[in-house]
Order: sequence, then C-alpha cells, then structure tokens
Amino acid sequence: MIILGLTGSIGMGKSTAAAMLRRLGCPLYDADAEVHRLLAPGGGAVVAVEALFPGVTNPAGGIDRQRLGQRVFANPDALHKLEAILHPVIRRTERRTVALARIHGQRLVVLDIPLLFETHADRRCDLSLVVTAPRRVQRARVMRRPGMTAERFAAILRAQVPDREKRRRADFVVPTGLGRGVTYRRLKSIVRALRQGDVVPRAGGKIRGDRR
Repeated sequence: MIILGLTGSIGMGKSTAAAMLRRLGCPLYDADAEVHRLLAPGGGAVVAVEALFPGVTNPAGGIDRQRLGQRVFANPDALHKLEAILHPVIRRTERRTVALARIHGQRLVVLDIPLLFETHADRRCDLSLVVTAPRRVQRARVMRRPGMTAERFAAILRAQVPDREKRRRADFVVPTGLGRGVTYRRLKSIVRALRQGDVVPRAGGKIRGDRR
C-alpha cells in the first residue's frame, strides 16, 4: 500500500483536491478536520487549549479558531505549544486510518496534511502531492475568507514552507488555477498510476517520475 501525502499552501485548492480524491475512491485522512473536531464544543483539546490561551473559547463552548490564530501565527513558541497538544491526538487517528486502509486491502491511502513539510509528516509518507496555483489566484481566494486581512495572510505565509519549495520537494505537482476539470484529470491520472503500480517509491528515496 502506498501512503500519499497531500498538501499545499493556503488558498492553493487543497480542500478541492481532497474532495476529488475521495470521489476517485481514495481513503483519505483529513488532519484539519480532526483539528476542527478537537476544538469544537466538547472536543478533546478544548480544556487544554483554553488553559494555555485564556479567552479563546467561544460562547458555544468550543475554541474560536480565528481568535486562537491571532495568538499563535505570529508567535512560534505559542504555535509549538499548541502543536504539542494537538499533534499526538492527530497522529493516533492518522495511524488508525492507515491501518484500516491496509486491512481492507487498499492500494492507496491519502493523508491530507496542511503542514506536511513543515511538521516533517512527509517522512511518514511514501510519496507527496502538492497543489499549486498562481500567486494572484491564491491571494484572491484567501482574501475572500471571513475575517482575513492582508497582515494575517502574510503571517500565515511566513509560517509555511514557500510554494516554490513545496513544488521542488513534491513527487507530484497538481495545478488548481486552470479549472476544476484540469485538476481532476491530473489527479485521476496520478491515482490510476499509483494503483496500477506504474509509479512506486524506491528504497532510500522517492521516485521523481511524472511530476508535472
């Protein structure tokens, strides 16, 4: 079984690509969805996060992610402390997803991890796939998000591995700025190749075959 890491910088279309991969029948672990669950009312991380960052709980009893983001994105030490709370739980659910896929005889499982390279999660994957789009498209997408500002966008980018470096390190690069049809066909081609064994990881490194 091949473990494929899916990632991309903010606004690059990763969520759309993840939905397409599910449509193609790929078991997919969504790390961001797990974070949402942990920070939602009754979530397993709410008490610990509020204790570490007082005042970030919303009236419903969950964590206000926007308020929390304002506290951690520009503060590497705070971000590290938050990750120390969230990452162990995320890893456990990730391992369960991979184990179930293996039990059910899947040839391919996808780990959708926004900070794949930043957290070195790519080391747990056999291959990696990065979605990308022109900077103007990325900016337009991000600035449409509620509560987004130019300053916050810039802070998020500073905390992420640059898109150019992600593309350099990836085994597959998928464009998302040319229309959904182009993105879907590229993903379908990659999934078919991986399932058929046309592209496989090699010992001691990752294949750098049909990346574009």
